[in-house]
Amino acid sequence: MNDREQPQTDAMRRQLLAHMRSLRGAGVEWLPMPSPDAPAPVARSSAATPSDMPAQDRALTETSAAPGMVPQGTANEGIESGGLTLDERRSALQVLAGEVKICTRCAELCSTRTQTVFGQGELNVDICFIGEAPGADEDAQGVPFVGAAGQLLNKIIAACGLKREEVYICNILKCRPPGNRTPLPNEAANCRGYLDRQLALVQPKYIVALGGCAASNLLNTTLAIGKLRGRFHKYGEIDVLVTYHPAYLLPHRAPQKKREVWEDMKLLLTKMGRPIPSGGSAEKAN
Repeated sequence: MNDREQPQTDAMRRQLLAHMRSLRGAGVEWLPMPSPDAPAPVARSSAATPSDMPAQDRALTETSAAPGMVPQGTANEGIESGGLTLDERRSALQVLAGEVKICTRCAELCSTRTQTVFGQGELNVDICFIGEAPGADEDAQGVPFVGAAGQLLNKIIAACGLKREEVYICNILKCRPPGNRTPLPNEAANCRGYLDRQLALVQPKYIVALGGCAASNLLNTTLAIGKLRGRFHKYGEIDVLVTYHPAYLLPHRAPQKKREVWEDMKLLLTKMGRPIPSGGSAEKAN
């Protein structure tokens, strides 16, 4: 190993150990493993357990690490879970939700939240909607998009000929920022590993980024939402469509933008090969 590789390896070692210790602290004693004949999933960036690691830490990584699960903070490094069965992915998602529940990475957020808001929906859905962060109603109930913006999102989903239980819904942040302020860059970065692992387990066919904050963080771009709309982007191999956040469409803000959101959803439905409901329109989301 050369001198330039050593700092990266040390950082990855620390991330791995922090991840395993957090699981142990949450009471997690096992993680699901893929079937014996399944190919082992890999991450694009990985490191073997160093021989000079303390014995107790080396044992921790050897007994707790599972394929498809990567250290916190390693966003966009080719997270995969293809070797896990549906039940194993579902179990791994529950483990991840438990890890998020006790997260204390953001001092302000964990001290002001009522609870974390992980996500809602089944695995292998066609569409995953990703918003910015939980609001007051979401913080109180522990479910994403249940307030006024959530009710409007439900109408948008229905206008597309779908039901809420047929999609997956989550946010860039798992905690409510005080006063519903915009997530800070370090907060989004702290949560990014959770989001990447969540999406790797859910495996949606398409993603809809709701609002500029969700789009910029998911796609790692500084482009304004106006320049991101109207075309598809990529998150790994998943097609991503960007549209306005439902909160932006509420009566006191910019309800006239509902028509543009409907144009975005029609673009998505066409891409998916689904019929555009004759009753679907911007007005149906009122």
